[in-house]
Amino acid sequence: MSKSSFTSEQKIRVCTEYLSLKKSAIQLAAELNMGKSGNKCIREWAAKYSAYGSEAFDYSGKNAVYSKEFKERVVKEYLNGFSFLNDLCVKYKIRSKTQLKNWIMKYNNHIELKDYDPKPEVYMGDTLKTTYEERIEIVKDCLANDRNIKGVAAKYGCRYAQLYQWVRKYEANGEEALADKRGKRKQEDELSELEKAERKIAQLEREKEEYRMKYELLKKAEERERW
Repeated sequence: MSKSSFTSEQKIRVCTEYLSLKKSAIQLAAELNMGKSGNKCIREWAAKYSAYGSEAFDYSGKNAVYSKEFKERVVKEYLNGFSFLNDLCVKYKIRSKTQLKNWIMKYNNHIELKDYDPKPEVYMGDTLKTTYEERIEIVKDCLANDRNIKGVAAKYGCRYAQLYQWVRKYEANGEEALADKRGKRKQEDELSELEKAERKIAQLEREKEEYRMKYELLKKAEERERW
């Protein structure tokens, strides 16, 4: 049985038995067939349970929101030797040590730690109907906010992929590229070799972006299941 398959009720029962000294972490890990690192995992569960009670495993299915400032504060606390990884995860309710390690790695490699505010609805929602003027307004807002496609898509209620295409068109060909040209698409035999190549590249970009979004959602789902 993998760590990701345990329910919150099972974790609470295990923590209760461990903290009451009825059973050791090794015994509990063996009973649950958790493998050689299972006893370490149980101790981590117990630390969280001691700090937050049953709420430690009461996940709503939503990803946590972490600001840039929060990430930097936690990373600096670790690098200054004030706390261990697991202690920081417990203290700040960070679900995964892997997540924290990733922040530390980026910080040490001078990669900017950005605000993280998951908005899965921008990937799953309906396509927003807009006027030409509205598309220009939304795209300019996105570019003015450091190309924050996810945040601006959530703000206006459109899909990530939809805004991504608008921004891409605007950057390539300006405002005119955002005009509604439905019904005016050239047939394949009417295209020049350059236009055929551009259309193929655009298709590959769309497929790449769709794959990236699906991968991101699956990765986040797997991270939630680890707990």
